[in-house]
Amino acid sequence: MSRQIFLDTETTGLSAEGGDRLVEIGCVEMVNRRLTGEVKHFYLNPERSSHPDAVRIHGLTDEFLADKPVFAAVADELMDWLAGAEIIIHNAAFDVGFLDAELRRLGRPRFVEQVAQITDSLQMAREMFPGKANSLDALCRRLEVDNSNRTFHGALLDAGLLAEVYIQMTRGQESLVIDAGEERTETLELERIDFGQFTLPVLCATAEELAAHEAVLAEVDKNSGGKTLWRQETVPQ
Repeated sequence: MSRQIFLDTETTGLSAEGGDRLVEIGCVEMVNRRLTGEVKHFYLNPERSSHPDAVRIHGLTDEFLADKPVFAAVADELMDWLAGAEIIIHNAAFDVGFLDAELRRLGRPRFVEQVAQITDSLQMAREMFPGKANSLDALCRRLEVDNSNRTFHGALLDAGLLAEVYIQMTRGQESLVIDAGEERTETLELERIDFGQFTLPVLCATAEELAAHEAVLAEVDKNSGGKTLWRQETVPQ
């Protein structure tokens, strides 16, 4: 069974090392490339004020978060649910940095040590679409995923959008997967062919074709002001 969980967070600011905290965690579960409907969603009291720029992004005010649980109160439920799954995060270093900071405050192991694998969908997108914008909004537009309800950045909404984007980015992969546990009973044998038995015809240009080709080269040389290299180089004897 392939169990994947798409995870997103919202925070009080941009610097986990500088003391910013998580204010929201949203997770969406997928098993064997099908959404199960199982989710985890927490609003958190960060025990500090959010930066105004962060509030403009996620819309979660200090007043709204004041009566929400702290991370320590939901850590067991969250990490038990994530255990053993592949966790897919867009720009994983950012979210994992905040999760690690919260876990460190509780004396718990790093996030990566408590899950099966972390996959960064932003890195995937950069490899698939080099040189293009690869934000979640940009990928939704490119892959025709409806994000019209995304007025604010919400962790649960964004985790759901990420799941849809991931399915589009990996479309067709399931047809390429070979079960390593299956034994191959057939051996493909190819007949060896002696290519020496074939005589390949050599077609030479006619005088008319050579003249037409020379006329084209002369026209190119004229249009370039006599700068064509093949006119300047001396043919070795």
